[in-house]
Amino acid sequence: MALFEYFPNYVWNLSVSIAMASGAELGEIMDMCQPLLAKAEAGEDAGTVEFMLEWMKMADKLVSLAEEDDAMGRMLSAGPKRQRAALYYLTAERMQAHGSENRLATFKKGIANFQQGTQQAGETVRRVEVPYGDTTLAALFTPAESVEGLQPCVVYLNGLDSNKELLYWSRLPQELAKRGIASLCVDQPGTGESLRLQGMPANWKSEDWGTPVFDYLDGRNDVDSARIGITGISLGGYYAPRVCANEPRFASGAVWGANHNWAEVQQRRINREGENPVPHYWKHVHWVFGADGQEDFIEKSKGMNLNGQMEKIKVPFLVTHGEFDRQISLDYAHQSYDQLVNSPRRELKIFTPREGGVEHVGADNMSFGRHYIADWFAETLGGRLT
Repeated sequence: MALFEYFPNYVWNLSVSIAMASGAELGEIMDMCQPLLAKAEAGEDAGTVEFMLEWMKMADKLVSLAEEDDAMGRMLSAGPKRQRAALYYLTAERMQAHGSENRLATFKKGIANFQQGTQQAGETVRRVEVPYGDTTLAALFTPAESVEGLQPCVVYLNGLDSNKELLYWSRLPQELAKRGIASLCVDQPGTGESLRLQGMPANWKSEDWGTPVFDYLDGRNDVDSARIGITGISLGGYYAPRVCANEPRFASGAVWGANHNWAEVQQRRINREGENPVPHYWKHVHWVFGADGQEDFIEKSKGMNLNGQMEKIKVPFLVTHGEFDRQISLDYAHQSYDQLVNSPRRELKIFTPREGGVEHVGADNMSFGRHYIADWFAETLGGRLT
């Protein structure tokens, strides 16, 4: 199993692979990417404006086609087109440098078409707002299927550069729903709407916002407060364990990518070790953390490791990782697992070439990760496997 590598650099290929896993059509991918091939040869940061223009052009066309469906009352056809348009808008936005022209407008088009597209398609996901201090965190709630009474729920956290819509498109919420478990995909501080629309930088003490997220679910009349789990993808593999370690009401946890020592990863990236997740990487992390330059960023992120945190976890916890992850060393998965000394049920799952999902958060094949994690929560939160 290998990453789809159309371009000569990892960062662009990662974006394309994520889009493909999130519901893109291969023919549309090829139409958008063919004009960009020469641009990508100049490096991961060059040509990103052209990337946006090509992907926006396809997205705009899909919106136009969806409007034609609207006029004929064909909402079930319009919905998927708008969702793909949203995916292409958000992928294009993700590739841009902070402050790039049209970046914010493109993001807004993405989230608007996601909301309209999912509703037209008859999907049950709904946007909600989680109280957080004097503001709110945007999130997507997907209810469980065929559950009478209170339902278990899993909080699902972003990585460094994802958003709640991409979490939804990872299909983990849908797999959880089939197993009788609801989910809440969260734009935590430093991600998605929280960063772009509210100017809310990352807070690496994730329990500060993780506890309000739990409180929100605790206050819903359709969620079983005794059966709430938490997971995260990529940098969410740091945030989720820290929340679980410091908010004992969570009943189970898992990570999709063991981001055990992200502060150390930054030093490795300074030394050009490992791959970056997005173009214009340093500008991106400065923006995410509200940092005034590199020195300020390193200072603001220096506490981001899970040493002394994993030991606090006293509930079932699953660590997953791709064997050939080019961003986050496999060794971090072993560190996280080895430190789960107080978990009553701990498990380490390394995805190998036998099944796939060997790249960072399964970008080569996300199906095995989402199924494995969904089954874990079914077993530990009282969902179903059949």
